[in-house]
Amino acid sequence: MKTALITGITGQDGSYLAEFLLEKGYRVVGMQRRTSTETVGRIAHLMDKIELVQGDLLDQLSLIDLIQRYQPDEVYNLAAQSFVPTSWQQPVLTGEFTALGVTRMLEAIRLVKPDARFYQASSSEMFGKVREVPQRETTPFYPRSPYGVSKVYGHWITVNYRESYNLFACSGILFNHESPRRGLEFVTRKVTHGVARIKLGLAKELRLGNLDAQRDWGYAPDYVRAMWLMLQQDEPDDFVVATGKTHTVRRLCELAFDVVGLNWEDYVVVDPKFLRPAEVDLLVGDATRARTILGWEPTVSFEEMVEIMVDADLRMLRGDSAPAGMIGPMPVR
Repeated sequence: MKTALITGITGQDGSYLAEFLLEKGYRVVGMQRRTSTETVGRIAHLMDKIELVQGDLLDQLSLIDLIQRYQPDEVYNLAAQSFVPTSWQQPVLTGEFTALGVTRMLEAIRLVKPDARFYQASSSEMFGKVREVPQRETTPFYPRSPYGVSKVYGHWITVNYRESYNLFACSGILFNHESPRRGLEFVTRKVTHGVARIKLGLAKELRLGNLDAQRDWGYAPDYVRAMWLMLQQDEPDDFVVATGKTHTVRRLCELAFDVVGLNWEDYVVVDPKFLRPAEVDLLVGDATRARTILGWEPTVSFEEMVEIMVDADLRMLRGDSAPAGMIGPMPVR
């Protein structure tokens, strides 16, 4: 039985990856930071199947201890300060987690178990002010936020350790991927949750920022499958994972309100406070290498994903049985 260590297991991707690996017969160990509040909502249904252990990307010794104790065959580094707007408010902390945290984990692997296979969660935000459309593995990075800058560091330090120490280290340059488990601070879930609240008479408007921003949005369970596929190859490499199709935030609103039979223009309000200091306008990925080398294909369309998310939020707010791992209501920013 293979052992996989997942950092960030309590997040959207971590929860879906844990489910996926359990189905593959893995022993799944999840690293969680020590907190005084309960943060396991997305993995509550998995608690009897996984091992949850304390560790911190800010603490080198805790990572070394985890690698020594569990001797993982595969390490998936999904932990980060991952909300772009927060990176403007906390740029140093974002760098500590999202950039230097990668180095600490790679160093722990190098020192303790250099034959472990390592996956780094890179991001389409690294492309930022894009140099070419669509973006592929060879597209130059031009990050437009402290988060994007930190992810560039994490990406290149992974390449550096692969080339310097012959580690099996891969980076998945994942474009936006969403689900009912997405945090409410992210625009997709903010929209679907807001639509559900309006439909049920719990809210009268939905306040958003740049409606013209375009993203390549996919479905999170599809994307964690790509992470696993990268670590099953004969040689380590980096891959863009994307649908190759873009949609605006405006289109997201249209589709989400259509699900409940409402006109989005009657409820959406553009609020300048949700605009970024430096906006990323167009991200669209070319996943040709992932398709040809990994054999990866997305299985859920953008339209299907939006419907899944709106329906899940409606069920949750009505008090019906929510999908496993779904996070309950939180304040919407």
